[in-house]
Amino acid sequence: MAAIFLSTLPFFMVIAAGYGAGRSGFFTPEATAWLTKFVFYFALSAMLLRFSANLSLREIFEPSFVLAYLCGSAVVYGLATAVSLVRGARAEEAAIEAQCAVVGNVGFLGIPMLAMLMGEAAIAAVMMVLAVDLIVFGALIVIVITGTRDGRMRPAVLGTVGLGLLRNPMIVSIVLGLAWSGLQLPIPGPVNEFLIILGGAATPGALFAIGASLAGKSAERPYVATWLSLCKLVLHPAAVAVAALLIFDVDPYSAAVMIAAASLPVAGNVYMLAQHYGVAPQRVSASILISTVLAAVTVSLVIGWVQPLY
Repeated sequence: MAAIFLSTLPFFMVIAAGYGAGRSGFFTPEATAWLTKFVFYFALSAMLLRFSANLSLREIFEPSFVLAYLCGSAVVYGLATAVSLVRGARAEEAAIEAQCAVVGNVGFLGIPMLAMLMGEAAIAAVMMVLAVDLIVFGALIVIVITGTRDGRMRPAVLGTVGLGLLRNPMIVSIVLGLAWSGLQLPIPGPVNEFLIILGGAATPGALFAIGASLAGKSAERPYVATWLSLCKLVLHPAAVAVAALLIFDVDPYSAAVMIAAASLPVAGNVYMLAQHYGVAPQRVSASILISTVLAAVTVSLVIGWVQPLY
């Protein structure tokens, strides 16, 4: 377990370096925004495009895998929603809190870290988790908040959700890569080298950007944020593990990667949604901060727990 902790520690040290740069003012919020944009649209997209171009749709899409992840996540999503409503939160607040409980930082933290710790073979499973988070839960939060405010579901909302997915460079990169793979053509040498060089910036850039963005977050309403962090870091991987290993009989290695991905801290894009819709952004901010700090230990514990599976 100590060896796994030491293996994950450098990733969180880069996050800490970004946090220090942001907290000291050396890295301004504007600089953080531009670094995040570079990683999101260029570095991470290049990494995903290269990985997916070397995979087939059959390698990525496995029905039992998707069902296990969805069912495990749905249990925690429902629990977080119920607790929020019992506490007296509005429906849209409950939806945002449920999002915190199941949507992890798979893009910026999970892809680079799990690929290095669990091998490049983990990429297919991680990309499937990412796709489910973006397509299913990303769409669900928009539908719930919009439907709650309008009092009914408008067809235009589905168009908004669809456009949002089409504009997401991670989804576009995966689709383009799989399309290229489907043509069964090798990536030209210079293009492959270009993707390797640009994608190589994804890991340090994404981790540093996570840390720098955390510098502007506060821990208001820490009790709620701590509960949501517990859901994300402990209950979510536990529920996914039960679904993957005991109910749907997912391949052990894929199950291990899925469980590790489920143990990641709350994703930054949940804060972006909360801020966009004006629903509890400080609560989400605190959840991201607390879960990311605790993840330095909990992610190592989860990876150590699933290690015998692969």
